[in-house]
Amino acid sequence: MSQSCRALAGFFLSCVGWVGIIIATSTNDWVVTCKYGMHTCKKMEELESKGLWTECVISTSLYHCKALNQILTLPAHVQVARALMLSASLLGLPSALLALLAAPCVTLNDERTGTKRKRAMLSGVLLLIMAVCGTVSTVWFPVGAHHQDGLMSFGFSLYAGWLGSALCFLGGSIMTCCSGGDAPAQRAENRFYYSKQSGLSNSVQATNNHAKSAHV
Repeated sequence: MSQSCRALAGFFLSCVGWVGIIIATSTNDWVVTCKYGMHTCKKMEELESKGLWTECVISTSLYHCKALNQILTLPAHVQVARALMLSASLLGLPSALLALLAAPCVTLNDERTGTKRKRAMLSGVLLLIMAVCGTVSTVWFPVGAHHQDGLMSFGFSLYAGWLGSALCFLGGSIMTCCSGGDAPAQRAENRFYYSKQSGLSNSVQATNNHAKSAHV
């Protein structure tokens, strides 16, 4: 697979992964917990859905949500998950812009191939940081909820976070490790040849001399 295909694949994977992380951050269906034990909750049909921003009580006759506004009194796993997911969402914008500017179809003035490689590598590093933040959040949050109230099932937001983190990791790996796979062709003016008569000469002069000798 050529370098252009790798760059485009990394860009599209990173964009889809970033969208998944944003969905996981903005929605609150992370885990479904039960305070009274599995059998009691099934009989009472009363469950609690937890997220980063709200907690909702779900039953046959009641659906009530409470916003988590008191930051200092929140459990540690909620505060850490909030900070990491917000950081990953904010890092997605510069990483997507760098990945777009590193695409082969986008050229700024007379830039060199090495500049695009640096952009691709920096974008890949940011994507890997996003993947780490998303993975830590989506793993630590259900573990903390299980120790606090008893975990019953995973929610849609958690699956979106896992998928987004995996795609960001895959896209970041492509952008970082495969950005310099194909060695660029050397420019003609940077090639030098050696001849007994004139010593070192660049490729343009050598080509002109070769053309003259061909005419003679």
